[in-house]
Amino acid sequence: MEVRPHLVAVLGPTAIGKTSLSIQLAKTFEAEIISADSRQLFKELSIGTAKPSSDEQMMATHHFIDHLSIQQEYNASTFEKEALTFLEQYFEKKDLAILCGGSGMYVNALLNGFDEKLPSAEPKLRRELNEQLKNRGIESLQAELKSLDPVFYAQVDLNNSKRLIRAIEICKISGVPYSSLRLGVRKDRPFHIIKVGLEMSRSALYERINQRVDKMMVAGLLDEVKSVNQYRDHNALNTVGYRELFPYLDGEISLEKAVDQIKVNSRRYAKRQISWFKRDKEIKWFEPSQKKEIIQYIRNSIEPS
Repeated sequence: MEVRPHLVAVLGPTAIGKTSLSIQLAKTFEAEIISADSRQLFKELSIGTAKPSSDEQMMATHHFIDHLSIQQEYNASTFEKEALTFLEQYFEKKDLAILCGGSGMYVNALLNGFDEKLPSAEPKLRRELNEQLKNRGIESLQAELKSLDPVFYAQVDLNNSKRLIRAIEICKISGVPYSSLRLGVRKDRPFHIIKVGLEMSRSALYERINQRVDKMMVAGLLDEVKSVNQYRDHNALNTVGYRELFPYLDGEISLEKAVDQIKVNSRRYAKRQISWFKRDKEIKWFEPSQKKEIIQYIRNSIEPS
């Protein structure tokens, strides 16, 4: 019987403790960590992305962090190809790796495969949707996507107009929900996948999110946003923790209101992440404090029966 290596995916909503657990697992199993965070890829984004600190990165080897400049384009399909290439070489030396996620699309791309047969954009439809955004606001795109594809609506960043437009495009061109094309048939991987999910009460998670945003501000998030202000139109910055501060820099809202909006949008994002991951029946759920139980579960999963 073929013996395959293992990829342990550490999943769950923002601020729940995935980085801390991943580092402990990496140390326990002498493994390295693949980040599946679509924003931690960028060298210029550290505070607002909750990137592992330099001390944390010294505790365990991380990959796909500080991978690109904000000026470069990147997507889930590219991540799938690069991560699979990395793992092919990695598994020649080690038999277990940790995936810390992260962004739902990136996690899904690596674990299940990314459908490369998605239809190309139609210029006329793209112009119409951009006009809709301009004239009727992002709320009209949100409502349309909810009608066309409630599954993807529950996962996507609802304030990212580019992703909304692309999803609506695919729904209209293909005649089926975008989520049905994205999920497709799961691709076979040359490694076993163990999925570990972190969960806690909603109130406790929301308190952690609020506290983390406050710590980010103390750590210099505003200065970080100022440093990338010239790139604000890039997709990587159309995201929670950055886009809320641009109106403050423009003098449109107070700093207090901007920070409060980061907390609100972070909580909404966490809620969508929870809904998305809870659909996956292969995930074994634990509280963040159950590190011993998680380690034992992984040991039991990798030991040959």
